[in-house]
Amino acid sequence: MKIIVDAFGGDNAPLEILKGCAAAVSEYDANIILVGSKAKIEQVANDNGILLYHMEVVDAQDAITNEDDPSEIMKTKNKSSMAEGLRLLSKGEGDAFISAGNSGALVMGATFIVKRIKGIKRCAFAPIVPKDKGSFMLIDAGANVECRPEMLKQFGIMGSIYMNKVMGIKNPRVGLVNVGTEEHKGGEFQKATYQSMIEEDKLNFVGNIEARSIPEDAADVVVTDGFTSNVILNLYEGVSMTLMKKIKNVFSTNAKTKLAGALMMKEMNELKTQMDYNEFGGAPIMGLSKPVFKAHGNSNAKTFKNAIRLTMNYVNGKVTQEIADAISVDSNDFTE
Repeated sequence: MKIIVDAFGGDNAPLEILKGCAAAVSEYDANIILVGSKAKIEQVANDNGILLYHMEVVDAQDAITNEDDPSEIMKTKNKSSMAEGLRLLSKGEGDAFISAGNSGALVMGATFIVKRIKGIKRCAFAPIVPKDKGSFMLIDAGANVECRPEMLKQFGIMGSIYMNKVMGIKNPRVGLVNVGTEEHKGGEFQKATYQSMIEEDKLNFVGNIEARSIPEDAADVVVTDGFTSNVILNLYEGVSMTLMKKIKNVFSTNAKTKLAGALMMKEMNELKTQMDYNEFGGAPIMGLSKPVFKAHGNSNAKTFKNAIRLTMNYVNGKVTQEIADAISVDSNDFTE
């Protein structure tokens, strides 16, 4: 399997990207195509003792930054490492593409270069987030601020397939974020979405779920529009980091709490790992004709290595084909 990597996407590129790729080659037997300035990649690898074993380098002199307007990937930045990587994927030079770079540019570039699966209304970000028991998918996590009911229904179908094929959950439960669990709650958009989802036999739809139930075990696929999910995700991460910091402070208050902390070190480390988003690496962009994965913008080597692992699982699970088989192939939907 060949994974195409944007070597100059993200806050810590290219060093942490190269380190993560090297770890993935060692642990997962991956084959990597690095896209970016060949001279810079080789210099950074040499300076840091990174062997480019099983890594091919495709030269690209430009790079998309977070300050760039997303549309520039199709204009002045059409020769960037991100754009060149997407073109390699589109031409079949690799099995999947990963970037930790500009999210908007990645969605736009992937939509126009790689293209959506026929019948898919919109592609969607779909991060895996820890909960009380295991993890859940949040979809859409920012690609579509404004949505229509049929789009959310497709998000639920795509999320179900991913959670089954990649995360190993049988018959994943799908919940719709709302201000209450009753069928009549929410505005016209939420009510229409509820009706659309409850009538879809491809979904194990459990109904409306409130935000406070998400961290427990309300659903395996949490569906909402991109605006709402972004608020949920950022608050979720902020509360998790604050809580872990406060727990650490409690165990460093005095000699008694320090001793208790030492006795519970193993359990606390396990809790920290469970709540660490770095364990998941990032999010697939669901609905594209070929696998594209958005790694965290501040990815370190560990995060990026895990992004590669999830991407390989995505390819092995034939998620793209499963989605294509599950979605109507009306050509008018594709050209929308």
